[in-house]
Amino acid sequence: MAQQNNQGREQWASKIGFVLAAAGSAIGLGNIWRFPYKAGQYGGGAFVLAYILATFLIGIPLMIAEFSMGRSTQKSPVGALKKLRDSRFWPLVGWMGICSAFIVLSYYSVVGGWILNYIYESCFSSFQTGMAGVRFEELLARPGQQMLWHFLFMAITVFIVRGGVKSGIEKCSKILMPSLMVILFILMVNSLMSSGAGEGIRFLMKPDFSKLTRAGILEAMGHAFFSLSLGMGAMITYGSYLDKGTNISVSVLQIVALNTFYAIMAGLMVFPVVFTYNVDPGMGPGLFFVTMPEIFARMPGGQIIGFFFFVMVVFAAITSAVSLLEVVVSYFIDQLGWSREKANYLLGSVIFLAGIPSALSSNILKTVTLFGGKNIFDSLDFLASNYIMPIGGLLTAVFVGWVLTKQEKEPELKCGEGSFHFYGIWNVLIKYVVPVALVIVLLYTTGIMNF
Repeated sequence: MAQQNNQGREQWASKIGFVLAAAGSAIGLGNIWRFPYKAGQYGGGAFVLAYILATFLIGIPLMIAEFSMGRSTQKSPVGALKKLRDSRFWPLVGWMGICSAFIVLSYYSVVGGWILNYIYESCFSSFQTGMAGVRFEELLARPGQQMLWHFLFMAITVFIVRGGVKSGIEKCSKILMPSLMVILFILMVNSLMSSGAGEGIRFLMKPDFSKLTRAGILEAMGHAFFSLSLGMGAMITYGSYLDKGTNISVSVLQIVALNTFYAIMAGLMVFPVVFTYNVDPGMGPGLFFVTMPEIFARMPGGQIIGFFFFVMVVFAAITSAVSLLEVVVSYFIDQLGWSREKANYLLGSVIFLAGIPSALSSNILKTVTLFGGKNIFDSLDFLASNYIMPIGGLLTAVFVGWVLTKQEKEPELKCGEGSFHFYGIWNVLIKYVVPVALVIVLLYTTGIMNF
């Protein structure tokens, strides 16, 4: 890829800061409920092995590609595609990433607001047995309350991004990511001391290949893509702040290891207490707001444990939200020459306003449906997750694999400290395996084909 560098472009202050920021983008809300539950549903350790294999075949090659595009051009998604190939079509792939980040953050912020509400409630009121579902429904039915917490979550995100790469995103990641891991470790140890620890560990980790159906393999492939923040421009943007001394291959392996380690630890935190208190482990997203509060209401010291649980969850949500906002902000800085302050405050406000329909989709606008009878919140999630992100990832793989030449690609993988790189294997994966896999994932998630 081209080796040009933008003079004066801000860069990461340290390699560990970059790794933590990228891992923070990848480690989000889905890691706490989706990965552990899918693992339990599709064969425990068998699913974990399938996920790790899919990560090496899909996630790692595509993440390397996105980082390489960002670093070689020193541009955000649209600028990166345009600089590498000045055509009318390929910059549209960058626009898909920006649109995806915008849409996802608009409703992701609403969920982040729910978590802030639970932190507040855990400080001033106790969890009550049998009331978790009722309290969550009450929150969804209150538009003013949802709007307030949605605003506060977006305000936190805007405040962090305002500081820029070093003083904002990197500094935040160096504080939140270690704190998140410490809280998660303490909660995991506490969970493993419960009476349901053995059953919880078996549910999550015991290999049962008879349950690893074709659907399970496809779920593992999809999670390997979605759990790494790929296809939405975040990794291209973060890669654009990389210096030439960073070995991209090593950094990607570190990021993926952190992401996988976190997901497994989250499962070891959740499922032992789920089985201890005989609660349905298949609640999905409801695990945050119904299942876990119900458990906290039953356990000794549940209010304190619940407080730290939701603090941990909001840390994961913030680090992901920051990367989404940075994707949108970076475009207006790079392509339109806006100042960071102007882009950050204006776009943060626009995204907040765009998230209002999602905050109202369970109350005032609950009768409004868009795709297949889904409300506004679910429709936006369906559009971004099932169409824009997979298509964006697919076209990125095709662009890097088939459009760029070896002379443009190979130097980026060989650049940086150390000699570890695997260009030959990576190039085969990004040209053949990743596109085919993402086509299959796209057909599966959209329901076009039933595998």
